[in-house]
Amino acid sequence: MKRGTQRSLRRNGQRGGRRTRADCMTEGGSGSTRKKPSAAWAAADGPRKVFGLGSVAHMLLNKTFGSYLGVNLGFGFGVTMGVHMAGRTSGAHMNAAVSLTNCALGRVPWRKFPVYVLGQFLGSFLAAATIYSLFYTAILHFSGGELMVTGPVATVGIFATYLPDHMTLWRGFLNEEWLTGMLQLCLFAIVDQENNPALPGTHALVIGILVVIIRVYHGMNTGYAINPSRDLPPRIFTFIAGWGKLVFRWHHLPGLHWLHHPTGAPEIGGLCGI
Repeated sequence: MKRGTQRSLRRNGQRGGRRTRADCMTEGGSGSTRKKPSAAWAAADGPRKVFGLGSVAHMLLNKTFGSYLGVNLGFGFGVTMGVHMAGRTSGAHMNAAVSLTNCALGRVPWRKFPVYVLGQFLGSFLAAATIYSLFYTAILHFSGGELMVTGPVATVGIFATYLPDHMTLWRGFLNEEWLTGMLQLCLFAIVDQENNPALPGTHALVIGILVVIIRVYHGMNTGYAINPSRDLPPRIFTFIAGWGKLVFRWHHLPGLHWLHHPTGAPEIGGLCGI
């Protein structure tokens, strides 16, 4: 009987009390973090952003080499690489809204939340600086030597999302809330061991495909930030790099300029996806 129990535990990936990769990812790395967790989160989020922002730069600066589909693939498979890089170490937290949801559900201690977000923001900020350095001459060539926020040669959209003219502030907010809720709901489904989870070893790929699907089906309205860690740090970087305070501009609802970027909506949307 004892041997049968051991074999059963072994088949479920729980031998010796160890959790599966899916458990770690579902719980955001609770109890599975190793040394220098902030470095692990930055290491996961940095490559994801480099791949994603680099694909946006290609689409914006030279349509011969870039496309909307390329942007979706860049971000999606960037997430896949991030999960492979930090899935075992920290649960591959690359989204502050997902981290918040896991804390709200008790899967991750609240004391870890600031450290998670710090790592995510650091990786995202450094990724923006990397893309700026690599594409600096292309950016200046495209815009005629100016760092533009608006107009036909605006380049700030490489780094952060901005509402198009047909979207109001509140519609953009609800759009991001909905998309982030869908992201969180599907993430739980992918790793739900009691239902129909992704096959062992395929979680990173399936999560990357999920990101691609979300971006393909609903990316037009707001740029599908669905992640405070994806939008705010690069926006701050563009402010420092010379695009100026217009990166925090607002319209449709004067006085709420900090809501013009979708930092708050993913946090709420993540909780709605529970």
